[in-house]
Amino acid sequence: MILVTGGTGFVGPKIVHALRAAGHDVRVLARKPGSKAARRAQSWGCQVVAGDMTDAASLRRAVEGCGTLVHLVAIPLGSPERFERVMGQGTRDLLAAAKEARVGRVVLMSANGTGEETRELTSYFRQKWNMEQAVQESGLPYVIFRPSYIFGPDGGVLDGAIKGVRFSPVVPVVVPDLKMQPIWVEDVAAFFAKAVEVEAAAGRTFALAGPDVVTWAELWQRIERVLGKRRANVRVPLGVLKAVAKVGDVLPPTRGASEGVRMLAFGDNVADATPAVETFGVRPIGLSEQIRRAA
Repeated sequence: MILVTGGTGFVGPKIVHALRAAGHDVRVLARKPGSKAARRAQSWGCQVVAGDMTDAASLRRAVEGCGTLVHLVAIPLGSPERFERVMGQGTRDLLAAAKEARVGRVVLMSANGTGEETRELTSYFRQKWNMEQAVQESGLPYVIFRPSYIFGPDGGVLDGAIKGVRFSPVVPVVVPDLKMQPIWVEDVAAFFAKAVEVEAAAGRTFALAGPDVVTWAELWQRIERVLGKRRANVRVPLGVLKAVAKVGDVLPPTRGASEGVRMLAFGDNVADATPAVETFGVRPIGLSEQIRRAA
């Protein structure tokens, strides 16, 4: 049995589906077992158990009887204290429960850019780093993935960008010259599905990225070309974006927006995915095909 945390979000259902397609028994941890995503997991033959990363007892119940843990939980925005409760302490509690249950492998979703040089940049990077360290120090066999931007048809950056190009005559382009290397969500899922059993992956950290490196400005141009649209691209100065984010910081739904801007502006989001491709035999699709599938 494989326990998946974060299996009801944007990426999680694709990973759950890939695991089931590979013939694995899957248990999904869900804060809301009656949600649409949880019911869909049940329709695929998964067990769904109620639990929360801030409730250690629920984590112990969830991992009982499982041989593998796939840990995907993360939050994009929030106060530093909430990041620590959900991603930091929550991961430590989950790993303690996994050790008690004698789990044989942990597969962790981290993020490209995570490292000692970025851990003080934002709460997100700090807790991703802490999660990696906790996994490595747990004594449990592990595989860690650091994906670049994950593109898909029903959420994330690409979905919003396609809607912008499709419905607005003007599209705002921020950090236009920084580079990105997006990977398709189902390719990410394929890597995770293989990582639960490929022996050569144990004890290693892998970058995940697609084959195409583009600037943010080129991303918009590629979307316009695939959709057959011509739009006015307006470059938004970083200072304007920071000012808007500061306003968002005081509103509960967008609290922590300034940290998101700092992550966006930090530098190129590119990586060498060759070790992952060679180890797992998954070859990610290119950006234009990603856009076509999402559109």
